[in-house]
Amino acid sequence: MGDEVLVTGGTGYVAGWCIAELLQNGHSVRATVRDLAKGQAVRDAVSRVVDPGDRLEFVTADLMADDGWDEAVTGCQHVLHVASPLTATRDEQQVIRPAVDGVVRVLRASRDAGVRRVVYTSSCGAVYYGHRPRKEPFDESDWTDIETGKMSAYVKSKALAERAAWKFIEDEGGGLELTTINPTGIFGPALSAGAVSSLGLIKRLLDGMPACPDVWMCVVDVRDVADLHLRAMTAPVAGQRYIANSSDPLSMLDIARELREILGEKASRVPRRKMPDWTVRLLGRFNTQMNDLVPLLGQRRNATAAKAQRELGWHGRSWQETVMASAQSLIDLGEFG
Repeated sequence: MGDEVLVTGGTGYVAGWCIAELLQNGHSVRATVRDLAKGQAVRDAVSRVVDPGDRLEFVTADLMADDGWDEAVTGCQHVLHVASPLTATRDEQQVIRPAVDGVVRVLRASRDAGVRRVVYTSSCGAVYYGHRPRKEPFDESDWTDIETGKMSAYVKSKALAERAAWKFIEDEGGGLELTTINPTGIFGPALSAGAVSSLGLIKRLLDGMPACPDVWMCVVDVRDVADLHLRAMTAPVAGQRYIANSSDPLSMLDIARELREILGEKASRVPRRKMPDWTVRLLGRFNTQMNDLVPLLGQRRNATAAKAQRELGWHGRSWQETVMASAQSLIDLGEFG
């Protein structure tokens, strides 16, 4: 049997797949939830992929409180710190404080408990914002500059939290190892209707939003993100950043066209035209989610996963397969159709 691994934010979209991947690879898993009553829902969701048997347990812990973290990490050899707030808000501290304070709490508890390695789910939001447009893809040597340009509170939270994580390791980490995973836009199947996260974008397209904002994104499959976490967890070398990405920049119209191609008449409400930028800006005054899109208008940021491919043998699915799996997942979960 494999090591005992703690996964934080067990009810989340990425965390669910990390739990499933760990169980499939013989590990025992302890997952944090803010309410133990939610544990059964996580177990049911993971059971869609693998029978957890008696190898999955739950503990309560919150990113904004010290209580519970010592118990959570005790006996674990590794920690996958996946939990992070993903909320559209105009109050930056609502997401920055839990992200920054939370990662430090997890690292400190892990160090004190003798955990060997923490793999932290960061984001390309910590890599490629605040830079002038460029043709060459960003890589792990690049860092978001939060002082330059506009970005959402979520992007700032990821950039600040990863900086805080590396600073903790440098100043107070002792023998604790850290590696970070920096995914682009995460899509792919959800394990439950309660953990769909970025699939909300696919659902909005399918439900018939009037037009597509001029927003571009790179795409990676949630299953491949989970796979990369495990590869980073067991790699001989730690202290690394790894970008997870499987596509060049795609527009929302590209994704809309793919949905119509694979779903046919079921995608009849998917938009066919681009929304004018001025409309997005106007709507952003009244809608926080739309406001978060304003800094992204017309921006095409690319990132290379060559390091993960070269050092960890990681390869992601095609973006077309990921979009297809996203749509099918929403249908299977009764979220569309």
